[in-house]
Amino acid sequence: MKRMFDLMLAILACAMLLVPILLVAVLVRLTSIGPILYWSDRVGRNNEIFKMPKFRSMQVGTPAVATHLLSNPDVCLTPVGSILRKSSLDELPQLWSILKGDMSFVGPRPALFNQHDLMELRTRAGVHRLTPGLTGWAQINGRDELPIRQKVALDIEYMHRQSLIFDIKIIFMTAFKVLKRDNVTH
Repeated sequence: MKRMFDLMLAILACAMLLVPILLVAVLVRLTSIGPILYWSDRVGRNNEIFKMPKFRSMQVGTPAVATHLLSNPDVCLTPVGSILRKSSLDELPQLWSILKGDMSFVGPRPALFNQHDLMELRTRAGVHRLTPGLTGWAQINGRDELPIRQKVALDIEYMHRQSLIFDIKIIFMTAFKVLKRDNVTH
């Protein structure tokens, strides 16, 4: 049921967002050197690594670490990078990952391949068995500002509460937060 919901919603979103996706792709291409998409190695279901696309918001050569670990992330942003991140437009290519089955609309956000502390806690709790999401319960309750243990606690809560109704609630709460630009850094 969840996979069918993801597929239908992803196809609808791709159709509705085709023009903005193309416009963002052109903006990225015109304002910086390098590829339009950044393919990030992420940890998926059962701790398997997959390639997750994002519109490139950082300069080519920026280290593959969580943004908050960079000494001065603003220096690494492309001319449109800040706008893409604050509006969450950089996340639109992840619709491909949902269509492909690597991601769901709702689930724990996929960890970077080098976030071993996060992966270890999720694995101990069984959260690693969930398909990662474009958004999740932790995302709408603090996003990157949350300490890892609190993020995992919210992932565990989602694991126990997950249902189609809860997923729809999280999607609507995410849309509201994106429009308000809550908990968005850089």
